[in-house]
Amino acid sequence: MDPNKEEFLKEFGADYGYPNGPKTIDEIRATEFKRLNGLVYLDHAGATLYSELQMEAVFKDLATNVYGNPHSQSDSSYATCDIVREARQQVLDYFNASPKEYKCIFTSGATAALKLVGEAFPWSDQSCFMYTMENHNSVLGIREYALSQGSAAFAIDIEESLDHSRGNLMSVKVSQHQIQRRNEARFFEKEPTGGAYNLFAFPSECNFSGLRFSLDLVKIIKEDSDRILEGSPFCSGRWMVLIDAAKGCATQTLDLSKHPADFVVISFYKLFGYPTGLGALIARNDAAKLLKKTYFSGGTVAASIADTDFIKRRQEIEELFEDGTTSFLSIASIRHGFKMLNSLTMPSISRHTTSLTTYVRKMLLALKHENGASVCTLYRSDNVKVVCHGWGPIISFNLRRPDNSWFGYREVEKLASLSQIQLRVRNIEWERTLGFPQTGCFCNPGACAKYLGLSHSDLLSNIEAGHVCWDDYDVVNGKPAGAVRVSFGYMSTYEDAKKFIDFVRTSFVSLPNQIGRYHLRERPSSFLNEGPRKLLAGGVFLKSITIYPIKSCAGFSAASWPLSSTGLQYDREWLLKSLTGDILTQKKVPEMCLISTSIDLHQGILFVESPRCKERLQINFKSNTCNGSTGEDFHIHGQRYEGRSYNNEVNIWFSQAVGQPCCLLRCSMSNYYLNNSRCVGMRRDVQSRLNFVNEAQFLLISKESVSDLNDRISSNMKNSALGVAVQVNPMRFRPNLVISGGEPYAEDGWRTLKIGDNCFTSQGGCNRCQMINLVNEGGQMQKSNEPLATLASYRRVKGKILFGILLRYETADEVEQETNSWLQVGQEIHPNSF
Repeated sequence: MDPNKEEFLKEFGADYGYPNGPKTIDEIRATEFKRLNGLVYLDHAGATLYSELQMEAVFKDLATNVYGNPHSQSDSSYATCDIVREARQQVLDYFNASPKEYKCIFTSGATAALKLVGEAFPWSDQSCFMYTMENHNSVLGIREYALSQGSAAFAIDIEESLDHSRGNLMSVKVSQHQIQRRNEARFFEKEPTGGAYNLFAFPSECNFSGLRFSLDLVKIIKEDSDRILEGSPFCSGRWMVLIDAAKGCATQTLDLSKHPADFVVISFYKLFGYPTGLGALIARNDAAKLLKKTYFSGGTVAASIADTDFIKRRQEIEELFEDGTTSFLSIASIRHGFKMLNSLTMPSISRHTTSLTTYVRKMLLALKHENGASVCTLYRSDNVKVVCHGWGPIISFNLRRPDNSWFGYREVEKLASLSQIQLRVRNIEWERTLGFPQTGCFCNPGACAKYLGLSHSDLLSNIEAGHVCWDDYDVVNGKPAGAVRVSFGYMSTYEDAKKFIDFVRTSFVSLPNQIGRYHLRERPSSFLNEGPRKLLAGGVFLKSITIYPIKSCAGFSAASWPLSSTGLQYDREWLLKSLTGDILTQKKVPEMCLISTSIDLHQGILFVESPRCKERLQINFKSNTCNGSTGEDFHIHGQRYEGRSYNNEVNIWFSQAVGQPCCLLRCSMSNYYLNNSRCVGMRRDVQSRLNFVNEAQFLLISKESVSDLNDRISSNMKNSALGVAVQVNPMRFRPNLVISGGEPYAEDGWRTLKIGDNCFTSQGGCNRCQMINLVNEGGQMQKSNEPLATLASYRRVKGKILFGILLRYETADEVEQETNSWLQVGQEIHPNSF
């Protein structure tokens, strides 16, 4: 056995792996999760995985039984009713809730259950919605219902403190944030009388930090609100409590007989992976009867008359709130998930996941750079005074460099994916509510702002700078704009945890015996500022020219080709757009690489071929074959373009070629002028007009650099005994220009270059993505980790993986015009280095 695992089992062996269960963790993985096969899945807080045996049982159930609409009277309908009734009881049993006190209302998920409570709660101008800062956006959304009805809303932080007046007993202390309200004058018309209904919401487990709130909060708020909220106008009134258990109940028991919350919401895919699109609201009977439902539908009314204002609603709570036909086939499948959980038992699952979380947290905190600086910042405080019931199997963190600057979480995500590790990163979700900016990570804005230390001024400045959710700005003004999260499930293993720790150590930790390697990976000076590199005796020459007329489709080579103010003439002058407005690329439609193109300059014809189309398409681009006299406006990468569309015959051809409806557009006008100084080590501070390219007019690749890359890939494969190495062709990188004759990576240091009589300016290295890992093999798109994985090991610069350089063509002036200049294969290249 691995000595590291032996050490782990000495500390955690009593809790790890279900030693007293029907199967050990190794047996569970071998028989029920064979599909993982080397993949490390660490996003169980987002969605846990279904068991293969669980799905076999579901399929067998559906294949051998007939379930009909439960609103009918047939035998198959009665069978469905029985299954649904049993499923409700299973849910109540899971929470140890008596059917005499609680009802299970099926919904489309936890969010729908929260929406139901928000819509139907008896809000008034004297009511209040109170919630902990650590809450999911789906909980915060209830605030809109409260405020629209004239109720107040505010967030709170909850801490424990010593109450000396009660014999130094631990007491709960509430710190109240600013009260939010609308219709302010109406709010103060009369003092609260104490008869209004108030709602308090908290999660059983924070999906950002993993903090488990004490479930004693249910009784504390319901029974002691006068003292807890002393001095607040809402200290009296009738308090009801809602628990968001969507994350927490997957690894921790919530016993409603001990903690009688009024409402609990869950999603079943968080519990056992399948089914998605199904959740439940577990509601106390007396609380459910207070909900005021407006809408009625099939299944929720006993009778209605179409042409007069008459309805008679059903009396049973479940029937009253479950609009339409329930998702009865999904409901029938949850018993197989519960059977799996019950076989392992929730206490065992909790101990197992806790052991892995504790181990990973300990190992992350122990990581140090060669200068002694800590690598990892965890977003959790062990001395936090929040009313806490422990910590769930979640770790949120960011990583630092030796100089204390931050690695971007996008970099962590990209490299983790190359290592077959699936984790979760999330950036700031920028929004404004009532004039106050908020931020969120993993849809938890309060926790994210609290742990990342983001003030209102930080958030406001980021909003004004135009940063939006899911953009690539992962470090803003020196602060992380999000975090990395790993989370464990009942089927997670020590090997998963160990592979993740090894990944962090090898990818982000600078060790004494790896100083040179680290500098090469992280600092542009290692390969951008080494001074002029030597050229080989024979000089550097242009070896190939490739034009890609249609964005993301295959290009063609030419011995010579004219230049224009946009780069190579006709390069990426066309693109394909779906009927929904999405720009089609190989990232979304890999089959686009099978569409071949060529251009006859003399005839003015673009030829296009596809293995899916019998006829070769010919487009005369010198004649007016586009539809209409006006252009179509659209945006790519935030830049405005105007394009001309083609006739239906052309669009039908391309729709068949890519396997989905689309249309061809030609760039007729572009307002996209590159003015970008984000490049590492080089400036992009001049403008250049672009067609439908991502960043620059040209991409240049060196054959010597590709050769060095292939040597490294071969060496890595040999050292890891992974078999035959992959040999990468320069065309894998979709270059416009391939050169030969210099040393590997000599192009990194070029500031300008001259090819023939044509001058070009370097705009820095090209940041590579997963696209270069796609390869066409026999008409089928295959994906591997190479060459990006090898490039990441030695070509990383501040979060970017650079290979090849981007160029701008220096025309005689800045106006849009055609030039008489050509590039020709064999021309010598004369570079000027930094």
